[in-house]
Amino acid sequence: MHDQILILDFGSQYTQLIARRIREQGVYCEIHPCTRLAPPQGPSVPALRGIILSGGPSSVYDSDAPPFDRAWLDQGVPVLGVCYGMQLLTQAGGGEVKGAAHREYGSAELETVGDDVLLDGVPRRSPVWMSHGDSVSGVPAGFSVVARSVNCPVAAIANAEKRQWGIQFHPEVTHTREGTRILRNFVFGLCHARADWSMGGFVEEQVDRIRKQVGETGEVICALSGGVDSSVAAAILHRAIGRRLHCIFVDNGLLRKGERESVRAEFQDYDLTVVDATAQFLTPLEGVTDPERKRKIIGEQFIRVFEREARRFENAGWLAQGTLYPDVIESVSFKGPSATIKSHHNVGGLPPDMKLELIEPLRELFKDEVRILGTTLGLSDARVWRQPFPGPGLAVRCLGSITPARLAVLREAEAIVDEEIRAAGLYREIWQSFAVLLPVRSVGVMGDNRTYEETCAIRAVYSSDGMTASVANLPMDLLTRMSTRIINSVRGINRVVYDISSKPPGTIEWE
Repeated sequence: MHDQILILDFGSQYTQLIARRIREQGVYCEIHPCTRLAPPQGPSVPALRGIILSGGPSSVYDSDAPPFDRAWLDQGVPVLGVCYGMQLLTQAGGGEVKGAAHREYGSAELETVGDDVLLDGVPRRSPVWMSHGDSVSGVPAGFSVVARSVNCPVAAIANAEKRQWGIQFHPEVTHTREGTRILRNFVFGLCHARADWSMGGFVEEQVDRIRKQVGETGEVICALSGGVDSSVAAAILHRAIGRRLHCIFVDNGLLRKGERESVRAEFQDYDLTVVDATAQFLTPLEGVTDPERKRKIIGEQFIRVFEREARRFENAGWLAQGTLYPDVIESVSFKGPSATIKSHHNVGGLPPDMKLELIEPLRELFKDEVRILGTTLGLSDARVWRQPFPGPGLAVRCLGSITPARLAVLREAEAIVDEEIRAAGLYREIWQSFAVLLPVRSVGVMGDNRTYEETCAIRAVYSSDGMTASVANLPMDLLTRMSTRIINSVRGINRVVYDISSKPPGTIEWE
């Protein structure tokens, strides 16, 4: 069994980033809800090496604070509390937590105090990312303060005898310069975990799991979009069950320009069925402007198509999807009381009466891990490095009412953005780049004539996992070229703007 670090999720939107940082070190990590009860006698998790208590939006002294079984602190393994988790350790140890005199949301300078294994190698002063309204005002007995900041006198605490540590800042985000070092110190220096987890091992485990789940005669329908997620899911399923995998590509009328043709050509070596379901999707979307309703409608129609196609295969009882961790955490309270941001068509949009069982071999992976896995499975660079495209397609980039005419306008604008980004050599450097059609009309002048047409927004961001994103600083001449081409050649758009919002507070997609 793999050595494992277990994270108890108290609702932070960045809990998954902690897991990702630990996995990057080759150590297996799982996330479980804070409601999970600790085993009565010793750890029930094989090869458990350490426990991390995540951050969260609550206050430990609130009457409706998330439940926590304090028996987790008696498992005989090191415990690290992050932000809310540190305050929880403080409360459990008899210390005091109060509303902070100076709330901190953003960058701060950490100053280490004394020596501790957790902060070994961390410079005396280094930048960290704070996000808290409460702080420790009374340190528990047996703990010592090992770091502070100007506005947070107790920024890190340690109790080596109890094997408990707490940090008020977030080591998992890139803004904390020494965050990876701190997590490594915990995982290897304090937990003594082995780096025995890899994508190669993941493939073997998933293949075995899929074979057991499907059995010797079961058949699987795979929702194949041509993107990296569904392609990798298909590849791992094909390795597990071979010809019993049946891939279906659905043309839902919400695809980019030339998508159907390129997917058919790119995946000709797969057992691929192309289904034209344009009317089935666009008819119920007519007049719908609420993004959540759009996603629910699209999710249900996808399932109906797959259920219908599955009847062609006698033993098809499973639907495979390329669902990833960010899809899950933004859709439902999957592993803790995290706030729901938006539903994803393949998570929050599934109908309750779905007749196919789900197989989601990538559900616990981040995008960068999936790309590594795709390379391990032998997929081409073109497949592995394709930019993410949302499951609901252009429906979440066509704000307002969805009509064939507006979709046609958006397709042309999207194609121009894609062409220009590729021509500039930025395609692989940028996480996502695309166009958004806004139901906002403005006055323009074209050929001495007055126009009153819609607005196109261009979005381009850098990211490594989709959980956080920063604006891509595209050269002005590139933006100008995009704008000129779109306005001159796409009828229906007379104004182009550039989205400079990061994630958070904005999401990458507009809906």
